[in-house]
Amino acid sequence: MQSSQNRITQLFNIQYPIIQAGMIWHSGWRLASAVSNCGGLGLIGAGSMYPDILRENIQKCKQATDKPFGVNVPMLYPNLDEVIQIILEEGVKIVFTSAGNPKTYTETLQKEGLKVAHVVSSTKFAMKCEDAGVDAVVAEGFEAGGHNGRDETTTFCLIPNVRKHISRPLIAAGGIALGSQMKAAMILGADGVQIGSRFAATVEASAHENWKKKITELQEGDTHLTLKELAPVRMVKNKFFNELEGIYQTGRNTEALVTALGRARAKKGMFEGDMEEGELEIGQVSALIDEILPVETVFNNLLREFEETKMPVL
Repeated sequence: MQSSQNRITQLFNIQYPIIQAGMIWHSGWRLASAVSNCGGLGLIGAGSMYPDILRENIQKCKQATDKPFGVNVPMLYPNLDEVIQIILEEGVKIVFTSAGNPKTYTETLQKEGLKVAHVVSSTKFAMKCEDAGVDAVVAEGFEAGGHNGRDETTTFCLIPNVRKHISRPLIAAGGIALGSQMKAAMILGADGVQIGSRFAATVEASAHENWKKKITELQEGDTHLTLKELAPVRMVKNKFFNELEGIYQTGRNTEALVTALGRARAKKGMFEGDMEEGELEIGQVSALIDEILPVETVFNNLLREFEETKMPVL
């Protein structure tokens, strides 16, 4: 893929329209700076960081790259005002918000000169983002890992519909790990892509090695979208997942689901490496990921595959 200017590269002042998702327990300063140094946009995942840890990661990222990077802020977590204040104090220029109302912080951040993108899972919410004045919209299909939309709309259905209804720069997410998938998303109307699962299985990701290895072993059907009563999340079918399924079989008891989820289940799995008792969040595209690679190799593969993917002749 030749370095060229489109709406996403111009907006974020990056070389290629490739954004690394700000995944909890994966997206620390090492991953974000590595992606930014390759010409994409690295994102620090604030969702799994206490405020002081977030500040430390931002400061280390600034030391590790002179390229643009951002912070992903899931709005379903506490300490939001403190997180936003740290982002402003540390001079971060790009914020991706998710799991909440885009109006909450967009104007505040833009007044301070920041670019704001918001993640949605439906055309209806993409239109609300445009009304809220965001700089870009990330439309994420339900193939994606982690917290997800309830409507189960796939990326290939979502992107052209969102494109039809909004004029803002559009970033496709969910089910993208290959350059060919990136090209397909852009043909459907996306200006760029956000990639999570492929960057989760990289040397620089902060997740546990047990989990990275597990990602490379997953096959089709090994993940499932669940917990719609709380916040929908796609996770690997393991012992913990089976416990949740047992609760569903005895009745949709929201209180029992909350108790089973408990605290720090995602940390136990993805950061501490417990492959049975932990919550393991990953996208369907994990079935295409068969090795742990350095970010630079992943990035070069994406660009090469993008260039090699030719349009078929009818």
